[in-house]
Amino acid sequence: MRFVVFIGRQAEARKLEMEIWRLPISASQRGKLISAGYTSLSSLSSVSSSDLARELKVSESEALDILKVASHSHSKGSEMSSANCSIVEGAQNAWDLLHEEESLMHITTSSADLDNILGGGIHCKEVTEIGGVPGIGKTQLGIQIAVNVQIPVDFGGLGGKAIYIDTEGSFMVERAFQIAGACTEDMSEYNRFLRKDFQACKVRMQPKDMLENIFYFRICSYTEQIALINYLDKFISEHKDVKVVVVDSVTFHFRQDFDDMALRTRVLSGMALKLMKLAKKYSLAVVLLNQVTTKHTEGSFQLALALGDSWSHTCTNRIVLYWNGNERYAYIDKSPSLQSASAAYSVTARGIRNSSSSCKRIKMM
Repeated sequence: MRFVVFIGRQAEARKLEMEIWRLPISASQRGKLISAGYTSLSSLSSVSSSDLARELKVSESEALDILKVASHSHSKGSEMSSANCSIVEGAQNAWDLLHEEESLMHITTSSADLDNILGGGIHCKEVTEIGGVPGIGKTQLGIQIAVNVQIPVDFGGLGGKAIYIDTEGSFMVERAFQIAGACTEDMSEYNRFLRKDFQACKVRMQPKDMLENIFYFRICSYTEQIALINYLDKFISEHKDVKVVVVDSVTFHFRQDFDDMALRTRVLSGMALKLMKLAKKYSLAVVLLNQVTTKHTEGSFQLALALGDSWSHTCTNRIVLYWNGNERYAYIDKSPSLQSASAAYSVTARGIRNSSSSCKRIKMM
């Protein structure tokens, strides 16, 4: 299980910055910087070598070398910015945007087939909606993503933490522990083939540690949900290693407590906008789990994702989970960068995995 880790860039208004991914240092060092929350050169300007060494888990001499390279690059970038006319008042040129697209980070789903149609996994800096009928595995996938975001940078992951917002009471801590255990076992197996220094990493990545890296919020009303979304900016600014926010589900309280549909649409749109800004600002992924409802179309009733047509345009990507016989499938219903495609997947005792011919439709814990 290996992903391509890539470094994104955040542009500040009124100022051109050379980002971490451009630094002439090793890919491992760039990955550790991004995982620790250092996304721009300015974020390194006030940190000491001892503090950086502690955060990156490297020697102080290595941290000092990184700071020297960053300082030199920052000075060079400042000299170039005054003569650069292609970026005014925070605008970005298309070449830099292309580099960002090529350097987007992903979170694996633990299903290679599902990752394949997703272009590598769940995208950072984007809001992804995942919806489907009860029992299809939405919560299982949400928990899997909250665990997998913690895969260390040395193993091709993000080495981040997760926020899990539970509106239905469907989060299962025992299941999260089970999936975390399987994840550490997968890394151990991978390491036996490709690495020799896993023992130190293995001590750090125990299932207990993975559970400690999931910040869990239980939400009991739509007002609490709105308040929490508004609070996330402050919370994430204090926990910059958070790399994914999972909302399970975004739908629940808005289907039960609202009579004014126009007001509901405005509130949901505002909430989606805040989540999109968080994804962009902190280079993290937002995953919104959604329910299904019946929709009357051309004289017949059909299943559709809840919250209406206007909501369907608020997320970057929309993935529909459905049954095809006894097999679970994921379909990319909407995305600006991904082609429409389907992939089979399984919900196993170890979590989300590739589908197998012996897959049976059974109720998971």
